[in-house]
Amino acid sequence: MLGTAFLLLNGLLLLLLLYTTRRRNKNEPPLDKGSIPWLGHAFEFLKDPAKFLARMKDKHGDIFTFRLAGIYVTVLLDPNSFDGVLNDDTNSFDFNNRRGQLLKRIFNLQLPGDYPSSEKKWMEKHFHGVNQLKLSTSMTAHLSDVMLKSFEPRSPSQWREDGLFELCYSLLFRAGYLTLFERKDDVDAVYREFRKFDELLTKLARGSLKRGKVVATSQDRLWDLLYSGRVNGSWQQSYVQFLEEMGVDADMQKKAQLLQLWNTQCNAGPAAFWVLGFLLTHPEAMEAVKSEIRGLPSLQDTSLQRRPLNQLEAQSTPVFDSVLSETLRLTAAVMINREVVKDKILRMANGKEYHLRRGDRVCLFPFLSPQMDPQIHEEPQMFKYDRFLNEDKTVKKEFYKNEKKLKYFTLPWGAGKSICVGKEFAVTAIKQFVFLFLTHFDLELCSPNDKLPPVNPSRFGFGMLQPDGDLRVKFRLKTMQHEM
Repeated sequence: MLGTAFLLLNGLLLLLLLYTTRRRNKNEPPLDKGSIPWLGHAFEFLKDPAKFLARMKDKHGDIFTFRLAGIYVTVLLDPNSFDGVLNDDTNSFDFNNRRGQLLKRIFNLQLPGDYPSSEKKWMEKHFHGVNQLKLSTSMTAHLSDVMLKSFEPRSPSQWREDGLFELCYSLLFRAGYLTLFERKDDVDAVYREFRKFDELLTKLARGSLKRGKVVATSQDRLWDLLYSGRVNGSWQQSYVQFLEEMGVDADMQKKAQLLQLWNTQCNAGPAAFWVLGFLLTHPEAMEAVKSEIRGLPSLQDTSLQRRPLNQLEAQSTPVFDSVLSETLRLTAAVMINREVVKDKILRMANGKEYHLRRGDRVCLFPFLSPQMDPQIHEEPQMFKYDRFLNEDKTVKKEFYKNEKKLKYFTLPWGAGKSICVGKEFAVTAIKQFVFLFLTHFDLELCSPNDKLPPVNPSRFGFGMLQPDGDLRVKFRLKTMQHEM
């Protein structure tokens, strides 16, 4: 018995020794193992990933490898070299295994091995072309309805106070749920449970929260609500049919619907909050957007009651678009992760080559670079509504680093094989929401000197950042339509 224990202890010590004695080989990126055996930089990274990676970038440059709880992660922060990962044609990188681990950890979900490619084709069918236009039209109609309903049974001219984040998230979630799931009877209950689950999600993903009673209760309620009834012809019904054709059993179908609810509803509300928040705290930006909207030809014949459908589809709104791009630059913080499945020579834009080891991970963090890179965007911490405008008020699409034109100067939706399929639907929804709010509501800060709350650092890596706190606002229906 003692001999067995001794052997096990020796084995564990040997594994620990192997993990802690890794050395940087020739042509490998700078290696930073941290001071804690096996854990490495885990505590600092989990506390604030952006702050930690910025410190590593200052120390090591645009590429480095660090230890994270026994895993070695190579971080690439040179946007001119991103294509070596995003569009790799040597099958050296894989995301499906990591994706499967996250689905199991967060949603208790297991899907067939060929699901990711089949799902992408199915999503492209629904979120591109004519089907995307139909969904966007339905989304705008539902936005009109839920925004008007927010005043019942109040007088339309009565001021209402709310937190801007809660307001944006609730209205866009409800409109999105009605668009894709088409069920009005349970939308409020689904939203309440969704927000509870969303607050737990980052901890589940990072393994700092075990699947206990709180998590199980939240998920069980959402599974039951989503699975209790489906509207024939709805997006949800079509997705369930797709799962059935993939051979997914009923239990996993239920869990997959929660995955899609989070995928489709987790970003629009936070994005709209930041757009309106930046406009409210930057009066010159608000006036520039309102001035542009006042000049739209379709504005003169529109009311919420008449359901303004897709007013921005054929309109040129470069100022509005610049505000949205600048907002996403400051608040979209995806992490693009790949597993290195075979040794790889990564060729950088500057001509250098680095050897990546099989079994390591590669991470691109566009929030840090290019989005917050001072060599690309002057004063990157500041909100500048016209950053994406040329002097002639056309959309600016050319940015440079070290005198070299960039292909990737902001990546809020991912890129390459990882680009968000529902990007156009999400952008249209955010723009329509802000447009409707500015044209049909008076919106003000409760306290003129209030500032935007800081970001919640736990949300880095999970799409749109969320605030650590809220911004109190008051709003009411305009006494005269489009009085701006």
